[in-house]
Amino acid sequence: MPELYPEDQKKVDEYLASNVNAVERRTFKPLRLLGIILVVLGGITLLSYWLAINHGVI
Repeated sequence: MPELYPEDQKKVDEYLASNVNAVERRTFKPLRLLGIILVVLGGITLLSYWLAINHGVI
């Protein structure tokens, strides 16, 4: 990667230090995401099973 001129590098460093692009986020919880996916998948499965029973497929 090419290096910047000193004055341009100074501008970049000032921007990065200004916290303009900093966002507070909650911690990522993979088990919570897995739980949501399983609940949604279970709901879709039950809906499709119910539809199959009502239409005489099963």
